[in-house]
Amino acid sequence: MVQKEFGVQTHGQGTYELTRSICDWVAASSVSTGLLTLFVRHTSCSLMIQENADAEVQSDLLAYFSRLVPPSSDPAMSYLRHTYEGPDDMPAHIKAAILPVSLTIPVSGGQPVLGTWQGIFLFEHRDAPHARRIFAHLA
Repeated sequence: MVQKEFGVQTHGQGTYELTRSICDWVAASSVSTGLLTLFVRHTSCSLMIQENADAEVQSDLLAYFSRLVPPSSDPAMSYLRHTYEGPDDMPAHIKAAILPVSLTIPVSGGQPVLGTWQGIFLFEHRDAPHARRIFAHLA
């Protein structure tokens, strides 16, 4: 069993790919077969496995979730009460409640078992830059 915490500096809403750094860490570990668990230690961002070949997938996901859960300044969101941290805060919590905050990925041959076009991403839901922490457990 090995553990590590990864840091990701975000620059606002969007997706941030972690695939290479996670795959490199798994390959350097002593675990060749097992399960990798990733857990983001924040309440306003998510983790996801998604296509990493076409950047339009990432921008379309951002656009979709922005329409699904608009800022609290949008009249459709006037029922929200948690607004003192800005119009993006409560919508970020809602998105994090909808999307996963942890992932479990099989490991075989010293590599996470991902599909051809799959990548591991942090999905930042806040407008401002944040230093995000992702805890990894490989056993």
